[in-house]
Amino acid sequence: MVRPNPNVCPEEPAMTDKAPTTLTFAPQGSPREVEHGHVFQPRFDGNGLIAAIVADARTGDVLMLAWMNAEALSLTISTREAHFYSRSRRKIWKKGEDSGNVLHVQEILADCDQDALLIRAHVAGNGVACHTGARSCFYRALTLDASHDAPQMLGPAKT
Repeated sequence: MVRPNPNVCPEEPAMTDKAPTTLTFAPQGSPREVEHGHVFQPRFDGNGLIAAIVADARTGDVLMLAWMNAEALSLTISTREAHFYSRSRRKIWKKGEDSGNVLHVQEILADCDQDALLIRAHVAGNGVACHTGARSCFYRALTLDASHDAPQMLGPAKT
């Protein structure tokens, strides 16, 4: 688990003139080491990516899912601002760089086998995490009506 400096306000992250260096992550150990050890050993997939779920640090609401490579994860840890890897553009991007809705990272949790991350963050700007203007990227729900043989329809998510 990565926690920010408690002396830094989440709305005003610490700035530095130095460019963050890329961190080196430990290689995957045995299942016991990964599941019960105290060393962060992220398991990137065959494309060098790891799933990152972002949740609102205050409410716990899920805001988005994105992908990180080692560089994006390193930048996120170093700057305490969420960076991701765009699979379509094949480059690193900082969430909110254009919109102002920067994600100020409060905590990063790794799942049991360290192949997915949960990022708890405060959203700066107008509090919107989705590029559509919705607060969360998860703003539609599937209809779970078993009587339909057709594909399920999307409707507004319950809030």
